[in-house]
Amino acid sequence: MTIATTDPALESWIGVAADDDFPIQNLPLGVFLRDGDRRIGSAIGDRVVDLRALAESGMLDGWCDRALLCAATLNPLFASGRETMGRLRERLCSLLRAGGDPGLRDNDAEAFLVDRHAARMVLPVEIGDYVDFYSSIEHATNLGRLFRPDGEPLLPNWRWIPIGYHGRSATVVVDGTPVVRPQGQRKAPDAPEPSFGPSAMLDIELEVGFFTARGNALGEPIAIADASRHVAGMVLVNDWSARDLQAWEYQPLGPFLGKSFATTVSPWVVTLDALEPFRVQAPAQDPPPLPYLRDERRAAYDVALSVELQTARMRERGIGPQTISRTNFAGMYWTAAQQLAHATSNGAVTRPGDLFASGTISGSEPGSYGSLIELTWRGARPIALPGGEARAFLEDGDEIVLRGRCERPGARRIGFGAARGRIVPAAG
Repeated sequence: MTIATTDPALESWIGVAADDDFPIQNLPLGVFLRDGDRRIGSAIGDRVVDLRALAESGMLDGWCDRALLCAATLNPLFASGRETMGRLRERLCSLLRAGGDPGLRDNDAEAFLVDRHAARMVLPVEIGDYVDFYSSIEHATNLGRLFRPDGEPLLPNWRWIPIGYHGRSATVVVDGTPVVRPQGQRKAPDAPEPSFGPSAMLDIELEVGFFTARGNALGEPIAIADASRHVAGMVLVNDWSARDLQAWEYQPLGPFLGKSFATTVSPWVVTLDALEPFRVQAPAQDPPPLPYLRDERRAAYDVALSVELQTARMRERGIGPQTISRTNFAGMYWTAAQQLAHATSNGAVTRPGDLFASGTISGSEPGSYGSLIELTWRGARPIALPGGEARAFLEDGDEIVLRGRCERPGARRIGFGAARGRIVPAAG
């Protein structure tokens, strides 16, 4: 599979601003609504290329089966494998680059293009299963210090096994979907019994997730060396968390209602081909993992991440969002390949479009933590905001925006867009 599509010298005949997340080197995949229909598209600059219309025109014949691009989700395209996705990417690059195939440019191009800022994006895949991991050693260490201040921060199994839990795929939502404050049981330390009501400790989790391409058969694990062939692409993930509900319910079986109410993903799937120029070596592991998890490539991706917070009062006063955290995806202890190899090591099945999230991504410094429970040290150090406000956890009307960008010398900067959600009051 060629990586010429990431050549930084490539330019498109569609104008792309220098700081845009979606130059021709990116060409992420998503699903948007057009005339009431779900249609597969690719983003470039401030346009969305309608891939269904392009397929029906015949300009993609021989490169990608029309049926794959006339589907309502990306699942069939992902199931066709990364090789097919790579050929589609090459053809799109040829049609969109300056000096390339003039077929699209000279054939009433506007009929195939939609204003990206006006396009209504929807969840790009039908997610059969959703797994959330716990793969940042900094995050796991911080939580260990919070909850076990007199003990070893990391549990004995953490350096040996990618810890995860099975989430609820039906409540994965796309960027911009309101997040209803969850209700549930919570118990104050000095209370004789629990109570039921809205969460008072609503939190975020800054994550990056991947969707699977081809799956595996029951009883046939995905080998670590083959894992990248089963990854279609990546998105930003906010696995919203109700810390008070979670604290009361999680023993002995782990997260449940404190996590299952909403998980927000960005709408554009950035392919591994687009991310190739930003592949880096993941941190060393000590002790060395067991043989089935030993990854010679140790592929991580240099994605600069940020979290923005804007309160209702800030919006009313015309105060823009404040960045409350900056970190990077490159420092994850357990890689995507290891996560996938482990998840199928017992013979479990993964299918095209399944979502695997990294777990909260935190750095080593206070301003690089990926959750409010860390940033405020469980509420003891509230974040000061413009206009005199402060936050320990989220209040109704607060909006969180996650962003991710890749940038390095010798490569064209690309981005993930945004994953945003605004908190609305509990139902009822």
